Amino acid sequence: MTNENNMANAIRALSMDAVQAANSGHPGAPMGMADVATVLFNRFMTIDPTADKWADRDRFVMSAGHGSMLVYAINHLLGYSDMDINQIRNFRQMGFRTAGHPEYGHAMGIETTTGPLGQGISTAVGMALAERMHNARFGNDLVDHYTYVIAGDGCLMEGISHEAIDLAGNTGLGRLVVMWDDNAITIDGAVSLSSSMNQQMRFEAAGWHVQSVDGHDKDAVATAIEVAKADPRPSMIACKTIIGYGAPNKQGTSATHGAPLGDDEIALTRKALGWPHAPFEIPAEVYDDWHAIATRGKTARLAWDFRLAAAPKADAFKASLAAPDTTGLDAAITAYKHRLSKDAPKVATRKASQMALEIINATLPNTAGGSADLTGSNLTKTSAMETVSKDNYAGSYIYYGVREHGMAAAMNGIALHGGFLAYGGTFLAFADYCRGAIRLSALMGLPVSYVMTHDSIGLGEDGPTHQPVETIASLRAMPNTWVFRPADVVETAEAWQIAATSTATPSIHCLSRQGLPCLRTSHTDTNMVARGAYVLRDPAGGRDVTLIATGSEVEIAMNAADALAEDGIKAAVVSAPCFELFAEQDAAYRASVLGTAPRVGVEAAIEQGWGKLLGDNSAFVGMTGFGASAPADELYEHFGITAKSVVSAVKNLL
Repeated sequence: MTNENNMANAIRALSMDAVQAANSGHPGAPMGMADVATVLFNRFMTIDPTADKWADRDRFVMSAGHGSMLVYAINHLLGYSDMDINQIRNFRQMGFRTAGHPEYGHAMGIETTTGPLGQGISTAVGMALAERMHNARFGNDLVDHYTYVIAGDGCLMEGISHEAIDLAGNTGLGRLVVMWDDNAITIDGAVSLSSSMNQQMRFEAAGWHVQSVDGHDKDAVATAIEVAKADPRPSMIACKTIIGYGAPNKQGTSATHGAPLGDDEIALTRKALGWPHAPFEIPAEVYDDWHAIATRGKTARLAWDFRLAAAPKADAFKASLAAPDTTGLDAAITAYKHRLSKDAPKVATRKASQMALEIINATLPNTAGGSADLTGSNLTKTSAMETVSKDNYAGSYIYYGVREHGMAAAMNGIALHGGFLAYGGTFLAFADYCRGAIRLSALMGLPVSYVMTHDSIGLGEDGPTHQPVETIASLRAMPNTWVFRPADVVETAEAWQIAATSTATPSIHCLSRQGLPCLRTSHTDTNMVARGAYVLRDPAGGRDVTLIATGSEVEIAMNAADALAEDGIKAAVVSAPCFELFAEQDAAYRASVLGTAPRVGVEAAIEQGWGKLLGDNSAFVGMTGFGASAPADELYEHFGITAKSVVSAVKNLL
């Protein structure tokens, strides 16, 4: 029989010793939640450290990511091959997997990057939703697992938690179990300094099943988890704990939250816990108890392997988890582009996005779309999509409600779970509402697609609150993020082709409200957007000036080039739908596109971020401040973003 006291104390000892060795970290949460985590893993979790990406494993999310040593200690004790004791000894050190906060991809057994509070629980909602959606397609034999979360007071204070809790309750995610570390302590001191929220009532109001237990009573914790698993609603278990449990002078205080205990307190803690072992020393029998969990999980995984081999839908199941079929999609998009160049439709790029999604959703079997209460504006729902709900997880379209941040985090969770290509929409001005989760998409390398419509003053009368003049520049500043601003229906299709086949980079589609002409009327099989920027109009006999534009302003640049030609000035026009992809091209290609003539940039946004494209001998036609409320045409005229202004800028340069 396992000794759960020793199993939990091993977590405590490794956590306090690692934080002490690093002289940095957060011992309080791992020590306080060690009992809950031990019960969870010892009695409930089904995982196999020898197959860390097994599709039907239970998911564990440490939403209180500052307590990362709990995760690392458990993964070491379970026997993950990349988490030996040397990793624990070198917690928070350069070149080791044990980063200050858990980072997806840095080590096996880490399901998501956490640390920004509230992101973990919100991402877990997406994981749990994806589990139900995948189950609806492939059944209990292949998809039958739970998502468990440890969340702290800070996670539940963050506004995103409200969005996530509400979404989970409305979609009936009964496979989601959240264990709240109710220790009543924050960095500043008692929770009561800043919050008097009754969290249990809050979760109940959102449709959750709620229980409260002593987080140090292992049998009570186990009973609560059993009851939670049996309830059809998502569950929250309030685990009353003592932060820094076992440290006789510091437990229950904020002093244990984010600082080493100190050698003297650690010595006293060893005595209080009855743990006589040296730092980083774990008795063999404790390892044996933890390894038994891994053995149990491996047995379950091997049985699942047999079920998969015999499953009628085995091939479809594997395909849903694999990279997209680029061959089929490339053929479909190429044929679609042929039609577009021939028909030359004038449509807003938000409509062009929906048209491209019709092709993608008909070609790829596992897209999962949605919108933050702007379906009719973002145009993210295609004709064959059914609504996802607690009564129909077989659907593929999610109504996220007015929860931009929760939507973005949930999409991260869907992508992390596997089985689906997630995309969701809102207005571009509201990208700031979901920036924290977008940043984690980029940091984790998740190919999530963000459909951001109403991308400029071109949206018109809604005014400056909705006109994202600075937003595009700020998104371009984010590493590992593709920001697309297509000029027409063809570029929009190409941007979606790239996004749908991405493996490690999120995409942001900045799309117009107003109609834009089709500029690519001569078909090319080549995806020109994949080059980031390209010459759309190349005057005979060389160029006197290069006009570089994005999105709706490419039309303005083309009109300006026509006007300049009448004055004998030869203007090349470069469409630059993706600065990031252009930066990845070789120097020779970039030079051939940009040329050596003076350059004028045109974008209905601020100039920041244009420096590398424009160089010194240049001008910029765009926004210098916020917009205004008026019809779009009047706004472009008022702010001087016109072909006439571009012509004037060129003549001033020359």
